[in-house]
Amino acid sequence: MAKVGKRTQDILKSYDPLHLCDPEEAVAMTKKNANAKFDETVEVAFRLGIDTRHADQQIRGAVVLPNGTGKTRSVLVFAKGEKANEAEKAGADFVGAEDMIQKIQGGWFGFEVAVATPDLMGLVGRLGKLLGPKGLMPNPKTGTVTFDVARAIAEIKAGKVEYRADKAGIIHAPIGKASFAEEKLLENYKTIAEVVMRAKPAVAKGQYVKSVTLSSTMGPAVKINPLRYLA
Repeated sequence: MAKVGKRTQDILKSYDPLHLCDPEEAVAMTKKNANAKFDETVEVAFRLGIDTRHADQQIRGAVVLPNGTGKTRSVLVFAKGEKANEAEKAGADFVGAEDMIQKIQGGWFGFEVAVATPDLMGLVGRLGKLLGPKGLMPNPKTGTVTFDVARAIAEIKAGKVEYRADKAGIIHAPIGKASFAEEKLLENYKTIAEVVMRAKPAVAKGQYVKSVTLSSTMGPAVKINPLRYLA
Protein backbone atom coordinates (compact mmCIF):
# COMPACT_ATOMS: atom_id res chain seq x y z
CA MET A 1 0.00 0.00 0.00
CA ALA A 2 1.31 3.44 -0.94
CA LYS A 3 2.37 5.65 1.94
CA VAL A 4 0.17 8.69 2.51
CA GLY A 5 2.22 11.84 3.09
CA LYS A 6 1.77 14.13 6.08
CA ARG A 7 0.36 16.91 3.91
CA THR A 8 -2.33 14.60 2.53
CA GLN A 9 -3.12 13.22 5.99
CA ASP A 10 -3.63 16.75 7.32
CA ILE A 11 -5.96 17.61 4.42
CA LEU A 12 -8.03 14.47 4.88
CA LYS A 13 -8.50 15.29 8.56
CA SER A 14 -9.77 18.77 7.76
CA TYR A 15 -12.95 17.86 5.90
CA ASP A 16 -15.63 15.20 5.50
CA PRO A 17 -15.20 13.53 2.05
CA LEU A 18 -18.87 12.44 2.11
CA HIS A 19 -20.25 15.92 2.80
CA LEU A 20 -22.27 17.39 -0.09
CA CYS A 21 -21.50 21.09 -0.47
CA ASP A 22 -23.07 23.99 -2.26
CA PRO A 23 -20.78 25.35 -5.01
CA GLU A 24 -19.60 28.30 -2.88
CA GLU A 25 -18.51 26.03 -0.05
CA ALA A 26 -16.85 23.59 -2.45
CA VAL A 27 -14.78 26.33 -4.07
CA ALA A 28 -13.63 27.65 -0.69
CA MET A 29 -12.71 24.16 0.51
CA THR A 30 -10.86 23.29 -2.69
CA LYS A 31 -8.79 26.48 -2.47
CA LYS A 32 -7.98 25.75 1.17
CA ASN A 33 -6.76 22.25 0.34
CA ALA A 34 -4.61 23.41 -2.58
CA ASN A 35 -1.45 24.02 -0.61
CA ALA A 36 1.20 22.40 -2.81
CA LYS A 37 4.37 24.33 -3.69
CA PHE A 38 2.98 25.34 -7.10
CA ASP A 39 -0.18 26.97 -8.37
CA GLU A 40 -2.52 24.01 -8.69
CA THR A 41 -5.19 23.75 -11.37
CA VAL A 42 -8.77 23.50 -10.12
CA GLU A 43 -10.93 21.03 -12.07
CA VAL A 44 -14.60 20.11 -12.06
CA ALA A 45 -16.00 16.68 -12.93
CA PHE A 46 -19.65 16.07 -13.81
CA ARG A 47 -20.87 12.44 -13.82
CA LEU A 48 -23.93 12.38 -16.04
CA GLY A 49 -26.79 9.94 -16.46
CA ILE A 50 -26.17 9.41 -20.17
CA ASP A 51 -25.07 6.52 -22.37
CA THR A 52 -22.42 7.81 -24.76
CA ARG A 53 -22.65 4.61 -26.81
CA HIS A 54 -25.64 6.29 -28.44
CA ALA A 55 -24.91 9.13 -30.86
CA ASP A 56 -27.84 11.20 -29.53
CA GLN A 57 -26.40 11.12 -26.00
CA GLN A 58 -22.87 12.25 -26.80
CA ILE A 59 -21.94 15.63 -25.38
CA ARG A 60 -19.11 17.71 -26.76
CA GLY A 61 -18.44 21.40 -27.12
CA ALA A 62 -16.46 24.39 -25.91
CA VAL A 63 -17.03 27.37 -23.67
CA VAL A 64 -15.07 30.55 -22.97
CA LEU A 65 -14.61 30.96 -19.23
CA PRO A 66 -15.17 34.58 -18.12
CA ASN A 67 -11.99 34.60 -16.02
CA GLY A 68 -9.82 32.35 -18.18
CA THR A 69 -7.97 29.26 -17.00
CA GLY A 70 -4.75 30.86 -15.82
CA LYS A 71 -2.89 29.31 -18.71
CA THR A 72 -2.22 30.51 -22.26
CA ARG A 73 -2.24 27.68 -24.78
CA SER A 74 -0.20 27.53 -27.98
CA VAL A 75 -2.28 27.53 -31.16
CA LEU A 76 -1.57 26.03 -34.57
CA VAL A 77 -3.70 27.27 -37.47
CA PHE A 78 -4.02 25.40 -40.75
CA ALA A 79 -4.71 28.17 -43.27
CA LYS A 80 -3.53 29.68 -46.54
CA GLY A 81 -3.35 33.11 -48.11
CA GLU A 82 -5.40 35.86 -46.49
CA LYS A 83 -6.58 33.59 -43.67
CA ALA A 84 -2.98 32.65 -42.87
CA ASN A 85 -2.09 36.36 -42.61
CA GLU A 86 -5.16 36.91 -40.44
CA ALA A 87 -4.11 34.08 -38.11
CA GLU A 88 -0.60 35.49 -37.74
CA LYS A 89 -1.93 38.96 -36.91
CA ALA A 90 -4.34 37.42 -34.37
CA GLY A 91 -1.49 35.83 -32.44
CA ALA A 92 -1.36 32.23 -33.66
CA ASP A 93 1.84 30.54 -32.56
CA PHE A 94 2.15 28.45 -35.73
CA VAL A 95 0.53 28.91 -39.15
CA GLY A 96 0.80 26.77 -42.25
CA ALA A 97 -0.74 24.14 -44.48
CA GLU A 98 1.13 21.33 -46.25
CA ASP A 99 4.35 22.28 -44.46
CA MET A 100 2.72 21.86 -41.03
CA ILE A 101 1.06 18.61 -42.07
CA GLN A 102 4.45 17.18 -43.09
CA LYS A 103 5.98 18.41 -39.84
CA ILE A 104 3.32 16.63 -37.76
CA GLN A 105 3.66 13.48 -39.83
CA GLY A 106 7.34 13.65 -38.89
CA GLY A 107 6.49 13.51 -35.19
CA TRP A 108 6.14 17.18 -34.18
CA PHE A 109 3.40 18.08 -31.68
CA GLY A 110 4.60 21.40 -30.28
CA PHE A 111 1.13 22.94 -29.93
CA GLU A 112 -1.89 22.55 -27.65
CA VAL A 113 -4.83 23.51 -29.87
CA ALA A 114 -5.28 23.21 -33.63
CA VAL A 115 -7.59 25.39 -35.73
CA ALA A 116 -8.31 24.88 -39.43
CA THR A 117 -10.23 26.69 -42.12
CA PRO A 118 -12.93 24.45 -43.67
CA ASP A 119 -11.26 24.43 -47.10
CA LEU A 120 -8.18 22.72 -45.63
CA MET A 121 -9.95 19.97 -43.72
CA GLY A 122 -9.46 17.62 -46.67
CA LEU A 123 -5.72 17.90 -46.09
CA VAL A 124 -5.89 18.02 -42.29
CA GLY A 125 -8.02 14.87 -42.35
CA ARG A 126 -4.87 12.93 -43.23
CA LEU A 127 -3.71 13.59 -39.68
CA GLY A 128 -6.77 12.01 -38.05
CA LYS A 129 -4.91 9.01 -36.68
CA LEU A 130 -2.18 11.25 -35.26
CA LEU A 131 -4.23 14.15 -33.89
CA GLY A 132 -7.42 12.29 -32.94
CA PRO A 133 -5.99 10.18 -30.07
CA LYS A 134 -4.32 13.29 -28.63
CA GLY A 135 -7.52 15.33 -28.75
CA LEU A 136 -5.92 17.80 -31.16
CA MET A 137 -8.06 17.28 -34.26
CA PRO A 138 -9.96 20.45 -35.31
CA ASN A 139 -13.70 20.00 -34.92
CA PRO A 140 -16.66 22.20 -35.87
CA LYS A 141 -18.41 21.34 -32.57
CA THR A 142 -15.63 23.05 -30.61
CA GLY A 143 -15.32 26.01 -32.97
CA THR A 144 -11.90 24.99 -34.26
CA VAL A 145 -13.01 24.50 -37.87
CA THR A 146 -13.89 28.00 -39.01
CA PHE A 147 -13.05 30.78 -41.43
CA ASP A 148 -13.16 33.24 -38.52
CA VAL A 149 -9.68 32.27 -37.37
CA ALA A 150 -9.09 35.56 -35.54
CA ARG A 151 -12.07 34.99 -33.29
CA ALA A 152 -11.13 31.34 -32.69
CA ILE A 153 -7.61 32.33 -31.65
CA ALA A 154 -8.85 35.14 -29.39
CA GLU A 155 -11.26 32.79 -27.61
CA ILE A 156 -8.62 30.09 -27.10
CA LYS A 157 -6.11 32.60 -25.75
CA ALA A 158 -8.81 34.09 -23.48
CA GLY A 159 -9.55 30.76 -21.80
CA LYS A 160 -11.72 28.66 -24.07
CA VAL A 161 -12.23 25.19 -22.61
CA GLU A 162 -13.25 22.14 -24.61
CA TYR A 163 -15.38 19.52 -22.86
CA ARG A 164 -16.47 16.04 -23.82
CA ALA A 165 -18.29 13.27 -21.99
CA ASP A 166 -16.08 10.17 -21.84
CA LYS A 167 -17.24 6.55 -22.11
CA ALA A 168 -18.42 6.64 -18.49
CA GLY A 169 -20.46 9.79 -19.09
CA ILE A 170 -18.05 12.03 -17.15
CA ILE A 171 -17.03 15.53 -18.22
CA HIS A 172 -13.73 16.87 -16.84
CA ALA A 173 -12.84 20.55 -17.26
CA PRO A 174 -10.43 23.05 -15.67
CA ILE A 175 -11.99 26.16 -14.15
CA GLY A 176 -8.85 28.07 -13.19
CA LYS A 177 -5.94 28.13 -10.79
CA ALA A 178 -5.93 27.83 -7.01
CA SER A 179 -4.53 31.36 -6.87
CA PHE A 180 -7.75 32.74 -8.39
CA ALA A 181 -10.11 34.58 -6.07
CA GLU A 182 -13.05 32.46 -4.93
CA GLU A 183 -15.43 34.72 -6.85
CA LYS A 184 -13.58 34.12 -10.13
CA LEU A 185 -13.46 30.35 -9.66
CA LEU A 186 -17.14 30.31 -8.78
CA GLU A 187 -18.04 32.37 -11.85
CA ASN A 188 -16.06 30.01 -14.09
CA TYR A 189 -17.67 27.01 -12.44
CA LYS A 190 -21.19 28.38 -12.91
CA THR A 191 -20.46 29.14 -16.55
CA ILE A 192 -19.55 25.57 -17.39
CA ALA A 193 -22.25 24.13 -15.11
CA GLU A 194 -24.89 26.05 -17.06
CA VAL A 195 -23.42 24.83 -20.36
CA VAL A 196 -23.55 21.22 -19.17
CA MET A 197 -27.17 21.68 -18.10
CA ARG A 198 -28.15 23.11 -21.50
CA ALA A 199 -26.40 20.19 -23.24
CA LYS A 200 -28.76 17.63 -21.67
CA PRO A 201 -29.87 15.22 -24.41
CA ALA A 202 -33.61 15.13 -24.96
CA VAL A 203 -33.55 11.33 -24.73
CA ALA A 204 -31.71 11.22 -21.38
CA LYS A 205 -33.86 9.57 -18.72
CA GLY A 206 -33.74 9.73 -14.93
CA GLN A 207 -31.34 11.95 -12.98
CA TYR A 208 -29.14 13.84 -15.43
CA VAL A 209 -26.39 15.09 -13.09
CA LYS A 210 -25.49 12.20 -10.80
CA SER A 211 -22.47 13.74 -9.07
CA VAL A 212 -20.24 16.80 -9.22
CA THR A 213 -16.78 17.15 -7.69
CA LEU A 214 -14.17 19.88 -7.47
CA SER A 215 -10.51 19.12 -6.94
CA SER A 216 -7.11 20.71 -7.31
CA THR A 217 -4.09 19.03 -8.88
CA MET A 218 -2.78 17.66 -5.58
CA GLY A 219 -5.91 17.96 -3.48
CA PRO A 220 -8.78 15.58 -2.69
CA ALA A 221 -12.18 15.70 -4.37
CA VAL A 222 -14.82 17.90 -2.77
CA LYS A 223 -18.39 16.80 -3.53
CA ILE A 224 -21.06 19.23 -4.64
CA ASN A 225 -24.72 18.41 -4.04
CA PRO A 226 -25.92 17.34 -7.53
CA LEU A 227 -29.39 18.72 -6.73
CA ARG A 228 -27.91 22.14 -6.00
CA TYR A 229 -24.98 22.25 -8.40
CA LEU A 230 -26.41 25.33 -10.13
CA ALA A 231 -27.30 27.12 -6.90
